[in-house]
Amino acid sequence: MGARSKARKRAVDVLYEAEAREVDPVTLISERVGSTEVAPVNDYTITLVEGVRDNAPRIDQLISEHAEGWNLNRMPAVDRAILRIGLYELLWAADVPDAVAIDEAIELAKTLSTDDSPRFVNGVLGRIAGIAGHLRASLNG
Repeated sequence: MGARSKARKRAVDVLYEAEAREVDPVTLISERVGSTEVAPVNDYTITLVEGVRDNAPRIDQLISEHAEGWNLNRMPAVDRAILRIGLYELLWAADVPDAVAIDEAIELAKTLSTDDSPRFVNGVLGRIAGIAGHLRASLNG
């Protein structure tokens, strides 16, 4: 597993834990940076967690609009975290190709969630990727 894949996995863990504990994910990760009690935190993990938190309202709105038949609050929490990271990478991480963002999210879903989750994650992110250029223009304009 590459460094960025590991960073994504760690970001999912942090977002999942923060939601479960009802704490700010950036605060949670900042407590871990430099701690001798946990593994070192990769800079890309920090970028992902901060990016998801900073853009959370828009990310959740887009997920809700494109998750056909699913309410955001009814999704498994790990799927929400994976989708949030995937969507952040699709729209805000200029150095991550769309296909990579989607493939990495699918791999996380295969490893961390239910048998149906990879297809679900692919469907949601695929629908958003189809309009990603338009969305990126509206975010930057």
